[in-house]
Amino acid sequence: MKRRASEGQASVELIAGAAVVLAAGLIAFQLLAVGYGAVMSGHAAEAAALAIANGKDPNEAAHDAVPEWPAKKLEVERRGDEVRVKLYTPSPFGFLRRRLVFTSQSAVRTPAASNGF
Repeated sequence: MKRRASEGQASVELIAGAAVVLAAGLIAFQLLAVGYGAVMSGHAAEAAALAIANGKDPNEAAHDAVPEWPAKKLEVERRGDEVRVKLYTPSPFGFLRRRLVFTSQSAVRTPAASNGF
């Protein structure tokens, strides 16, 4: 009888261990996605500001500056020579979706009219 009980315990431990490994993997994925999102929002804001300085569309530049999934989750807002980019980080956890948002701002000073110099 003892042998059967220990075999059952091993199965329970295996399932519990697999659940812990799965949870750790999902948490690691979330941390990587957050870090990547923070970097990508900064890149998008910088690209949008450079587009303003060159007289181009900042929205298009921000979307072109990042790979596919961040580009789908970007919101670009322009106010004069400033641009604000919001990036919604993906999450395997439903309760975190639309809550993990990175906002990056960038501004550019457009060149003044030439004085002949």
